[in-house]
Order: sequence, then structure tokens, then C-alpha cells
Amino acid sequence: MNSFTYNGIRSSDLGLRIESKDVFSAPGYDTSFQSIPGRNGDLILPNGRYPNAQVAYSVFLPAKSLSELADKITAVKAWLYTEPDRYHILKDTYDAAYFRKAVYSGKLDIEDELNRIGVFTVSFSCLPFRYSEAGQNETVVESGGTLLNPAPFSSAPYIRLEGSGKGTLTIQSASANEIWNFTGIDGYIEIDSEQMNFYKGTEPKNDTVTGSGFPMLHPGKNTLSYSGGITKATVIPRWVML
Repeated sequence: MNSFTYNGIRSSDLGLRIESKDVFSAPGYDTSFQSIPGRNGDLILPNGRYPNAQVAYSVFLPAKSLSELADKITAVKAWLYTEPDRYHILKDTYDAAYFRKAVYSGKLDIEDELNRIGVFTVSFSCLPFRYSEAGQNETVVESGGTLLNPAPFSSAPYIRLEGSGKGTLTIQSASANEIWNFTGIDGYIEIDSEQMNFYKGTEPKNDTVTGSGFPMLHPGKNTLSYSGGITKATVIPRWVML
């Protein structure tokens, strides 16, 4: 039986049965067009982003009575509306190799759902990319070692650098050669490129780093080199796909 898991809870554990899944999994690239008098065609003005994707499940909630159905829908609402101000992991059995980061974006009106005898739609607003389960594995990369991004999209990795004092991290790919310099490394420093943050545990470290933006792993081969006081690099690459 197919199911989906949201915020750590499986739909089937609440009695939901999926009838179908509707996925708008490849959102259009955010682009506007500008017409110029006397010129054929429009200019493309890219905004450099993808909007959220919408994922919806048509579900059925079996119950022996209307009162039982009302209780079950109340439990489903409590689950879906928990922490509505942040994204949560959304997985399902249709696409087991990937997961999404989603937040519930629909509404559940108990009276309306009772009239439909427990048939309703659960809708999520998801970040545009799907995350590869394989890309969540930690990899220790020796200086000069490579990571192969199998997707045509750049990923925003988590990187933990161990060492002390000053050090330099360089990531080379076919499309970029990026360098970051670190000072005051005390045991380790963490980099979360998705959250755009340099830190150690709960301590911000952004003021100890110089460089352009945050490390990205571009399509194809990425060579990681480090020097100075940096002795080890551990990477969670977070490969993504639309």
C-alpha cells in the first residue's frame, strides 16, 4: 500500500489510504519577458530562481461512523498543522530515491470532508528541488579528492572542516574555481551552504571566513583541496533534481 511520510509520521499510521498522487514536480523557471518596439521577439529577463512545486495526494479515510471519521480527521489536522512556519521532510513510496522539503498548504474543513465521506486532498508546497537520498550520506574527502555531482543542478552541501588556526578551502569544477580562507579554527568549523551559514555548533563563525558566497557542488567533477591548519573535510553533498 502506498503511503507518504511528513514530519516523521506516515500517512498510513493515521489510517489514510492514497487514491492518487498529483505532482507538479518541475516548476517553471522564474522568467519575465520584455517587448522592445521595432524588435522581433521578447527579451528574456531571468530572475535566477525556481518557484515552489505543488504536491497533492487524493486520500480516503475509512471510518465506521461519522463520529469516528470526525475524530480521525481531527488527528490528521493536528498532524498536518504542526509547525506550519517551516519546511519538513516529505517522502513517499512513489519516489523512494528522493525526498522533498515541504509544508502543508491546504485546508481541511471537517464538515465539508464529512459530507464527502472521508475523501479529500492533502496538498503540500515544496521547495523546487527533490533531494537524493544517496546525497545525504557523509563522505570524507582527502585534499585533492573529488566528488562527482550526477545531476545537472548545483547542490548546496554541508561541509565540516576539522583542524586549527588558519586554513584555506578550494573547490574547482568545470564552471568555477572558488576559494575560502578561514581564521581561528578551533577543532572544527561547519558550513551549511543551504542555510548560508558558517558556524561551530551554536556559535556563528561568519566573521572568521572570507570568500565569495558559500561552497556549491556544480554538475560533474568537483575537486576539493584544503591547506594550512585544515586536516580533514567531511561532506554531505545533498544532490538535487527537479
